[in-house]
Amino acid sequence: MFSLVCVYDNEKVLADYLLKSLKEQTAQFELIKIDNAKGEFKSVARAFNDGAKRARGEYIMFVHQDVDLRSKTWLEDAEKILGSIPDLGIAGVAGARRKTNGAGLETISNIEYGTPAKNAGNTTIAEPTKVQTVDECLTIIPRSVFGMQQFDEKVCDSLHLFAVDYCLSILRQRLNVYVIPAYVYHRSSGKSKKGSLPKAYFVSLGKLIRKHKKDYRYIYTTCGLWRSGHPLFLQRVIYPRMIKFGFRSLWRKSGLKRLCSRTE
Repeated sequence: MFSLVCVYDNEKVLADYLLKSLKEQTAQFELIKIDNAKGEFKSVARAFNDGAKRARGEYIMFVHQDVDLRSKTWLEDAEKILGSIPDLGIAGVAGARRKTNGAGLETISNIEYGTPAKNAGNTTIAEPTKVQTVDECLTIIPRSVFGMQQFDEKVCDSLHLFAVDYCLSILRQRLNVYVIPAYVYHRSSGKSKKGSLPKAYFVSLGKLIRKHKKDYRYIYTTCGLWRSGHPLFLQRVIYPRMIKFGFRSLWRKSGLKRLCSRTE
């Protein structure tokens, strides 16, 4: 059985998306709603940790308010898939990893997001697939695993990267991270109205890199590939502009291209 934990700040969005898709589910589930409209919880990690204390299901699903499962058998099907994974640490519906055929980022997903809806990844899957990290829109952790390790409220003290941090930590415990072949629709793109990642994302990212830099040279996320040995400002601003404005010769001669494409 699933225990679904959802932190919400808009009752109409919650009702129109997540709750609507839960009404006709064929599997039993437990729903733990956390109203954060007044901002009681400053971080999602803290709110989810608090909600998970009440969970009684075998699997805890941490899900956004604007996710639509789009299938009456979604929970039933997902439980069967998860039960077939013996080394499960955490699962999601979208994730990221190093490209299997070379350097760079590969995003894995069968889901759609935004308006109009578009695919959230560049690779679709038919079976559970190992990745380095999963996206925060929907994550599933066995309750037995979450009992050993919760979300890091100090590093992830805003809305962002709590699942990425959890994935990097759980991999060190010899458990694995998977994307499951399950379709959902996620209304939000995760970016600001201007199409960029919010400042709070990069504040949390800096803390996350400092925490994990000894174990990971590269951190793959659905929002980008980050290098633990490079200053974050260079990765955010300088490197993209060198490519965008035509400094490709300098990019190659400086060695930055080689550094940024090295694999783990």
